[in-house]
Amino acid sequence: MSDFHLAYLSLGSNIEPEVNLPKAVTMLAQRGKIEKVSSVWETKPVGGEGGNYLNACLSYTTALSQEQLKETILHPIEASLGRKRTQDKNTPRTIDIDIVLFDDEIVGGRWLTQAFVVVPLAEIYPDFQNPNANESIVETATRLRREVWTETRRGVLSG
Repeated sequence: MSDFHLAYLSLGSNIEPEVNLPKAVTMLAQRGKIEKVSSVWETKPVGGEGGNYLNACLSYTTALSQEQLKETILHPIEASLGRKRTQDKNTPRTIDIDIVLFDDEIVGGRWLTQAFVVVPLAEIYPDFQNPNANESIVETATRLRREVWTETRRGVLSG
């Protein structure tokens, strides 16, 4: 068994996203190893108000457990970028970082139906099989792109 874990993270922001998304990626790189980064995708907010979101996914190698990753890296990065946690899960935010896969195990299942996660994830992990839809993540992404408006945003995370 490896001492390292591979996590796939979903990042989203609709408050100064052109600033906060790159900052979050930089901060993650300082605390672990980023393997791959998707394109940045613009989507409308789901179930809430505010401006459009910019979303991306990345694969991240860490020696931490899933809970340690969340508590010692992800939540502190969110807090340092001004994320305020409220009861309303759909409120605008400076940054949201979620673990969607950890060592190929699905973390929460609702993201499998959300274009803002599936479309960027399919770019960096096209071989992942969506067990809920009995199709590849690429097939799920293609289907969701027909149903939900998404647009690639160039230059947000390029160096």
